[in-house]
Amino acid sequence: MAGLLLLLPTAGCGVFDSGPSAGDVASAFLRAYTAGDVAGAAARTNAPDQARPVLEANRKGLAPKAATAKLGKVEEADTATANYDLTWDFGDGRSWSYPASMQLVEDDQGWKVRWAPSVIHPDLGTQQTLAVQEQRPDPGPVLDRDGVQLMGPEQLVTVSLNPQEAGDVPGVAGRLAAALSSVEPAITQQSIMDGVAKTPAGQPYAVVTLRQADYERVRSAVYDLPGVRFPAQEKLVTAERGYGSQVLGGLARTVDDQIQAGTGWRVVTRNDFNGAVVRTLHDVPARPVPAVHSTLSDRVQRAAEGAVDPVPQAAMMVALRPSSGEVLAVAQNAPADAQGAVALTGQYPPGSTFKIATASAALESGGVGIDTPVQCPAKKPFDGRVIPNDKEFDLGTVPLRTAFAKSCNTTFAQLSVDQRKGALTDAAKRLGVGVDFEMTGATTITGAAPEAEATVQRAENGIGQGKVLASPFGMALAAATVANGSMPVPTLVQGTQTKVDAMPQPLSQRTLDQLRPMMREVVTSGTATALGGSGEVLGKTGTAQFGDGTHSHGWFVGYRGDLAFAVLVTDAGASGPAVEAAKRFLSAAP
Repeated sequence: MAGLLLLLPTAGCGVFDSGPSAGDVASAFLRAYTAGDVAGAAARTNAPDQARPVLEANRKGLAPKAATAKLGKVEEADTATANYDLTWDFGDGRSWSYPASMQLVEDDQGWKVRWAPSVIHPDLGTQQTLAVQEQRPDPGPVLDRDGVQLMGPEQLVTVSLNPQEAGDVPGVAGRLAAALSSVEPAITQQSIMDGVAKTPAGQPYAVVTLRQADYERVRSAVYDLPGVRFPAQEKLVTAERGYGSQVLGGLARTVDDQIQAGTGWRVVTRNDFNGAVVRTLHDVPARPVPAVHSTLSDRVQRAAEGAVDPVPQAAMMVALRPSSGEVLAVAQNAPADAQGAVALTGQYPPGSTFKIATASAALESGGVGIDTPVQCPAKKPFDGRVIPNDKEFDLGTVPLRTAFAKSCNTTFAQLSVDQRKGALTDAAKRLGVGVDFEMTGATTITGAAPEAEATVQRAENGIGQGKVLASPFGMALAAATVANGSMPVPTLVQGTQTKVDAMPQPLSQRTLDQLRPMMREVVTSGTATALGGSGEVLGKTGTAQFGDGTHSHGWFVGYRGDLAFAVLVTDAGASGPAVEAAKRFLSAAP
């Protein structure tokens, strides 16, 4: 009966023989190949030696996380045709499915898959290999609150050195350093050799990544050096080197996340001889990446950077908008940048700036008011620990407002001791210090004011020493809370929601009505009179000992209108350098 076809199910057995059916062999081939058993799959073909390298190259080109095959009808006669669907899973929700078919032939050893590249895909030809290619969208720019571009896409060139290809590595490193030192003075022959030594064997060492303009300056001197390569990639960069480096780095990572989410991909066939794409078999286009609209203000950022850049020690500043919590600026000078994003996450004793919290706790208790007479002796013992005022000044008995403006340690240590357990911790949290945020675009740590049992600890915590720690971000938030009346939830990217672990109860209006004039008096007649010509500024200075107590940081925390900020100059010895930085900032800020 010529032309009669016998339809077999996937795992059916041959009717006219006792060996594995064509369906059995087709199923075994697919099962082996989708499981990654290239040798097992090739062994089921009629040309194992030809099939194996092709099967292996295509598995490698696709690099799937998983693969599945669904065998359909197998039409068997003198030869057999097996129809099936293949699905390649590439992870991250990417999968590719298509129908295919294979021919099977029978010899004295039974059924075999007739080898042809089309077994893998119907459109795969000889001397071709499947490959998956990502299609990354161009990064969108990062804009400030007024639409000013803070970062934009630019092609960057990485100068890398492969020691296996360089030959005379020290010689190449020396010539490379001589050329690159004009754009990156820190690069030396020794730094390159050290980098090469730390790089895993067989991998190139990335010496430096350059902007296109800098690369063009040194290109002629480095291009022909043996073992030196120049891979390029488009990334977000600032128009000026070092501008907003810590905060904009986080925003760039936000853009990277958007690029990853919008990255398309395609499956192509490539010519094995020259790698050229022959045909696109599957295409998922990239999705455009929109601009990131940050809450930053270019004008405020530049004012903040101009304030801290001249300081020789590590100095930093954070500015917020009290009415909304929007981050306006995060600035660090070069010594601070060397320590990371310390303006946002660094933990430092806040010193007398923390008297804002101590005063809040005392005022909330109702035990004192702005004009309550308080003692301000030169020094005072607390269970054997003597706490002095700066240079042991003695004011005698003065109103609370004066003790705050002049920053009497003895007064506020006693006020802290007089409060109920946990009152200082609660007051700090109501100002935002100790609250945790998950904010798009930046990692932040506000600080902590742990409860203290011992009298000495409570006294020290009350003047911002002891166990109390805060970041400039946390203290800027405290100033913003006083200005706003309740803790604003900070944001860095417009249209995003910041997660907060707690929304503390606002300070009472009675406390705010007394705390604000006390902070104003710091500027008009207290420790920050240098800011007298800077507008209606309210704030608090701070000198915070650290280490063995012989060194101290300098702080100023405050606000003017809808602009709150904190300045920290590390190892300044006094608050004066921070006040001067604040003055520079306020003279330039809008």
